[in-house]
Amino acid sequence: MIFERISRNFQLRFKDRVSAASILADTTRSSVRKEAKNDALVFGIPRGGVITADIVATRLSIPNLDIIIPRKLTDPDNKEQAIGSIMEDGTTYLDEQQIRYAGISLDYIEKEKQTQIEEIKRRTDIYHSKIRRFGDAVSNTIILVDDGAATGATAIAAARWIRKVLRPTFFIIAVPVAPKETVRLLEGECDLVKVVMSPTNFRSVGRFYQDFSAVTDEQVISILNKRNQ
Repeated sequence: MIFERISRNFQLRFKDRVSAASILADTTRSSVRKEAKNDALVFGIPRGGVITADIVATRLSIPNLDIIIPRKLTDPDNKEQAIGSIMEDGTTYLDEQQIRYAGISLDYIEKEKQTQIEEIKRRTDIYHSKIRRFGDAVSNTIILVDDGAATGATAIAAARWIRKVLRPTFFIIAVPVAPKETVRLLEGECDLVKVVMSPTNFRSVGRFYQDFSAVTDEQVISILNKRNQ
């Protein structure tokens, strides 16, 4: 991975999502054939992943940008800990090992699924009028982009939906930073994973950014408006 040997000795950080996305696009460029770009589709995961996806699509000269909304399923005692993820149609990924370790009940998981599906519907309603829905068309090449992956849970649910519903010929998952074990998980969900940094001392995605400010719905809508124009 890029910078891997250097990052063993000290932690490299991206300036912000735009900077990270620019490097990620350069890392991914050689994997997307020129003749496939007009037909290719870049998916961004709201909210931060939409900023990253917009830059990646722009730098790769891919005109089609869409959003995809998976939601993390959380541990009842630690809302920062993912135990899985879900899409609106019920496409689900569960971290069975984490669930067994934490002793989480099936009843809780089912309630958490419904809670997150409702949140997906809420976000879909917010973005609905701005979404072009390129994903309704056939795209031979799809790139799923986020601003980083800790457990990879949300990316996995999104990837499973993409493969089930859209069935791309060539499917890439691209993130600026993810730990090695997460990269291995993602490799089982797509044809190719592109990562700028895969550090061994991973704690959180935000730790690898100088500026990891929260992204608002308004920022996402602004990007979608620009794309629609």
